[in-house]
Amino acid sequence: MSDMKDFNQKIIEEFRSNNGVVGGPFEGAPLVIITTTGAKSGKRRENPLVCYEGDDGTLYVFASKGGAPTDPDWYRNLVAHPEVKVEFGVTDFQATAVEVLGEKRDEIYAEQVKRMPTFGEYQEKAGRVIPVIALVAN
Repeated sequence: MSDMKDFNQKIIEEFRSNNGVVGGPFEGAPLVIITTTGAKSGKRRENPLVCYEGDDGTLYVFASKGGAPTDPDWYRNLVAHPEVKVEFGVTDFQATAVEVLGEKRDEIYAEQVKRMPTFGEYQEKAGRVIPVIALVAN
């Protein structure tokens, strides 16, 4: 697990040093950093995530966990504590995480697959419906 923490920490540092732009496997992908409150621990946790910016400016994130059969920890944290800090580009703001369901969820996920086909592979591998979360600015 420390390997993933180290990987994420390097992405966070690069993101903050370069006004929200990173290279490597995420080059060209829109990213956010969300700061959540741990569901069990209550500790603050930072996670870099690929996002999708809707036409109305709403940011969406996807609990894909690379196509794993279980939801990522950050998603469980959002369910328990939906108030988050969001960093996007050079801006940061407080937001409420709201799960998008039904047809709207399917539309947003399909658009993400068009933009980044890997998300289609994640959905096939996961064996679960990957949650889509809107980060609604407070």
